[in-house]
Amino acid sequence: MNVDVRVFPSRFVDSVVQMAAVRAMRQVTGVHWAGAGMATQANVDSLLAQGVAHDVLTGRGPDDFYVAVRADGEESAAQAFAAAEEAAGAAAEPEPGPSAESPPRSVREAVARHPEANVAVVSVPAEYAALASFQALTSGLHVLLFSDNVPLEKEVALKDYARSRGLLLMGPGAGTAVLSGVGLGFANVVTRGAVGVVAAAGTGAQEVMCLLDRWGAGVSQVIGLGGRDLSEAVGGRAALAAVEAMREDPETQVMLLVSKPPDAAVAARVLEAAGDLPVVATLLGAARTAAAEGSVLVADTLEAGALATLRLLDKPTPDPTITVGPSVHAVCERLDVSRTLVRGLFSGGSLCFESLVILQRLLGEIRSNTPINPAWGLPAPPGSHQCLDLGEEEYTRGRPHPMIDAESRVDPLREHSGDPDVAAVILDVVLGHGAHPDPAAVLAPVCGEVMTADGPQVVVHVVGSDADPQGYDEQRERFARAGCLLTETSARAAVVAAAIATRRPDLAVRTP
Repeated sequence: MNVDVRVFPSRFVDSVVQMAAVRAMRQVTGVHWAGAGMATQANVDSLLAQGVAHDVLTGRGPDDFYVAVRADGEESAAQAFAAAEEAAGAAAEPEPGPSAESPPRSVREAVARHPEANVAVVSVPAEYAALASFQALTSGLHVLLFSDNVPLEKEVALKDYARSRGLLLMGPGAGTAVLSGVGLGFANVVTRGAVGVVAAAGTGAQEVMCLLDRWGAGVSQVIGLGGRDLSEAVGGRAALAAVEAMREDPETQVMLLVSKPPDAAVAARVLEAAGDLPVVATLLGAARTAAAEGSVLVADTLEAGALATLRLLDKPTPDPTITVGPSVHAVCERLDVSRTLVRGLFSGGSLCFESLVILQRLLGEIRSNTPINPAWGLPAPPGSHQCLDLGEEEYTRGRPHPMIDAESRVDPLREHSGDPDVAAVILDVVLGHGAHPDPAAVLAPVCGEVMTADGPQVVVHVVGSDADPQGYDEQRERFARAGCLLTETSARAAVVAAAIATRRPDLAVRTP
């Protein structure tokens, strides 16, 4: 079965739109594989590996957009291309030269058209991301650098340059921000409030902003840093700028820092820079401690960080142990004694990491493609607990991120649920702008399908707000109708899954 390719010369298409095109093609009957992207060398190599003939790609370069499909026949391929062109807006060849109707071809052209803009979102191939970001900073714009795989030395140089101009450089790989109530990237719709979130973890930021919104606090700003910012090499350059911005923001009364384990010296400098601004440092997997020196509280899970923030604001704290769906006790009684394993299938990298930390404490060795213990990587031996970040490159090469493409988790869900030793499957569902428009429509029926009388229990946590376009309550209700057990927080989903696997319902009410 051949791969058909259609190329649109000299047309740049944003990575998020590329993912939408792939999703549209995959929904066409008869399509077995689909891809879309810019014809960079890495993407060309990927197409060649799929069986595309060399001559099809001769003369193509990173300025050319392509869509590719492997389908049952010409009719299915044609329908897939039509769907991709509609989703990506690529049906017509670009007119020569700029016009008022055509999209701007450079940062400078975009600034000239929109002089009132003060933020640029950069999402281009990595080899062009630093240049585009520099052009935006030179134009006086803050930058959300969505692109990943930017060289470390360029990240440092960009952040130094941004700081010298009093600007924020968020990223690389910063997928989430909310500035003055405007969401950028993968952002949830949350109420304005008193908490400023500074995050080196994208879905970690989404989880805490949604919990704060749901629990009555709201957020003032959410500033993403990129995953490397708190490393020794980068030195917290963006974090220091973000802390300064939070201190100067009259709306921000408390700062909530979210990160995987940072470099200790860098974290100390960043927290010291907060001065007298109260801070909750949510450092996933950090050694448990009640408080650090001064006005800094330290939490080791996203749930604990959100609850500590509420306490600093003198707001009532909810009971996060409440679940929806079958009781943990009933699930433990239903399952065969041979089912003792936990599998986590995550779209959010931070949520996967948090679950690894919690499950390791409760169950011991947890295998993962992003292990917290290097010895616990993949391949996993039979009879192992596993948490997989399905947003990592090995799962997204040639297809959209699972937050956009809910269908990409259907096969792993069926595969791991089919293991006769699995007791519980954890599934995160992230809502908000940029995410799949209706993930429950795709995933809830499959959850119901795998939870047979002797099948495993699916434990679902929905990251979202009441105002998100997908509808938070409606999404949760559809998973509940399918028989899933729903938790209030991501951390609680890991605890409940461990309680099911060990047949210890009492674990489900413990602090994760």
